[in-house]
Amino acid sequence: MLELAVLGLLKEQPLHGYELKKRLSDALGLLWGVSYGSLYPALRRLERAGAIEVVEAPPADTPAAPMPATGSIGGEAAAARMRRLGKVSRRTRKAYRLTTRGEQMFGELMTSDTGPGADDERSFALKLAFCRYLPVDARLELLERRRSDLAARLSRARGSRSGGDHYALSLLEHRRKSTERDLEWLDELIATEREARAANSPQQGATA
Repeated sequence: MLELAVLGLLKEQPLHGYELKKRLSDALGLLWGVSYGSLYPALRRLERAGAIEVVEAPPADTPAAPMPATGSIGGEAAAARMRRLGKVSRRTRKAYRLTTRGEQMFGELMTSDTGPGADDERSFALKLAFCRYLPVDARLELLERRRSDLAARLSRARGSRSGGDHYALSLLEHRRKSTERDLEWLDELIATEREARAANSPQQGATA
């Protein structure tokens, strides 16, 4: 699902690898430990698949804008460090942008309900984060599928009569209540989507 996260972020704008990592960590830090060791292989896979392409940075020998003299030894030293960092940045920064194939792949991953973990907690949270890119019917399908899964989970939890000590039973009760809250939240989202669809639908039987 890391590929989906990358494609979703690149729909907004081209990004460098370190910018992608920061945004992935900000958005998914509680769900995934995103590292360069996982990000760059994912970028290479997407590039080989034709889903993203490189936007080259300016050449390393592109002259930098002259920096004004500061009139102090400390200031001149700081300016020299900035010039060195600028050369490294121009040499190493490489941005990625989405291709037409990437747009198609993003849509396929967003609407897929098969494969390992297709609708687990992390996958659903990730898809919901990019739900604005889906048409309303696809958003409703995603939400209703998730609701169906949670309703089945709650039914199993309510039907369970397995024994256990106080702590095990307390944990089961906590999970049951959490599932009930998630269902209430999903019902609100589904109701909002249905209202939006009804508001945008052509009026039936309207008269001139």
